[in-house]
Amino acid sequence: MLLETQNISKSFPGVQALDGVNIRLYPAKVNALLGENGAGKSTLLKILTGVYTRYEGTILLDGEPVRFGSVREARQAGIAIIHQELNLVPQLTVAENLFLGQELRTPLGLLDTALMNRKTQEVLARVNLTVPPQTRVQRLKVGEQQLVEIAKVLLSDAAVILMDEPTSALSDAEIDNLHRIIRGLKQEGRTIVYISHKMDELFRIADTYTVLRDGVMQGEGAMADTTEQALIRLMVGREVRIETKAIGAGKEEEVLSVSGLDLQHAYLSQRKVLQGISFGLKKGEILGIFGLMGAGRSELLETLFGLHPGRSRFDLEIEGKPCKIRTPLAAIRQGLAFVTEDRKGEGLILGADISANISLPTLAGKTILRKSREGSLARSYISQLAIKTPSEGQLCRNLSGGNQQKVVLAKWLSTQPRILFMDEPTRGIDIKAKHDFYELMKQLAAGGMSIILVSSEIPEILTLSDRILVMSEGRITASFQASDVDEDRLLKAALPGA
Repeated sequence: MLLETQNISKSFPGVQALDGVNIRLYPAKVNALLGENGAGKSTLLKILTGVYTRYEGTILLDGEPVRFGSVREARQAGIAIIHQELNLVPQLTVAENLFLGQELRTPLGLLDTALMNRKTQEVLARVNLTVPPQTRVQRLKVGEQQLVEIAKVLLSDAAVILMDEPTSALSDAEIDNLHRIIRGLKQEGRTIVYISHKMDELFRIADTYTVLRDGVMQGEGAMADTTEQALIRLMVGREVRIETKAIGAGKEEEVLSVSGLDLQHAYLSQRKVLQGISFGLKKGEILGIFGLMGAGRSELLETLFGLHPGRSRFDLEIEGKPCKIRTPLAAIRQGLAFVTEDRKGEGLILGADISANISLPTLAGKTILRKSREGSLARSYISQLAIKTPSEGQLCRNLSGGNQQKVVLAKWLSTQPRILFMDEPTRGIDIKAKHDFYELMKQLAAGGMSIILVSSEIPEILTLSDRILVMSEGRITASFQASDVDEDRLLKAALPGA
């Protein structure tokens, strides 16, 4: 084995994140690390990469004990990480990001920009990313930025590569490309640690597995010798089966009607991001919206929520009454709520506690904060949504991804909305948290709430939706009853030019 941990333990105030964890990682293998959000996976990766320097236990690298005092020391020892959350500087170019902290210089001590650009071009070709090295990262799509993260690791020649949810923002074609890259890294003898909540993906790419639950190792072995349900039992401690939503009957009352929605591009005046969008949403209905990356799904929800008033034009009726929504505050007052795709960048104030985050939308127009009411509101949703936290005073940055997402949902449920927009609500959360979200969405719809669900995962769309709209290149290209469509027909309708 190349890398081994012996009795690694790490605690935070009120939480035992890791408790005596022993893992073995092998060269020329993809070693899957599984567990629910909060199981300790990210904590373990932060120890291995020198982010956390205070812990109990021993790390062995090539049989020798090591203890990293910084990220730089871990990187120099040959351990690199691809973060789930993008770790790039948006204002810098692709080349500047790749060489940040390890810039190449000429014999005179000046930056060797030409050499860095040439080496950047070479490594970008390895990940099939065709953008100039001088491109500023902020101009790239999220999936392209993720490929830059991968290129940065390839440039380092690391022996151990830790991948934390590397495909959460990638399209199917980009995932296939990443898997091709990983197979090449295996042939070079590199050690890969791969974290993903997508079981089908793990069975395609991983050789071995290690499962953590509540900071304790539950098992390890060869992927070829196990099953999806066996791994889920190790992760959760019981069987988890996701049931397809029963199609509701009698959903006739229309609560939202959109006609002729157009959205101009932010920079290109002659181009439309969305064009001719018209649809309706019925009471108690879950309306799925499917499409490939760049189809305009997120922009549609943002426009309806009042985020692009200067660039959009459309007619809107809510419960049969014409209305104008030009700001998010106006949307909230009309009974709309929006769980955005980026929970950390847009959904939460990470430096604030759970209580403050949950009460935030209900404070609009108020100048006096009542801490007792905030605390009571937060505690009720912590109980209702089973948010794992020592108290409502816990900072949101210290929560796992699944629990952060539950706080985002609690924040919007506190406004008692009639219509709920959900943009990729289960991205980056584990199968147990995903199951909880599915059951909650079914309950909300059964209680009369109307939901628009945007998701890139076809099984999720088919599991939850009553009806499905398919988008491609800013237009609606098809509409299906969920009970009458399969994956092939959805994908065909989502392809440009279909």
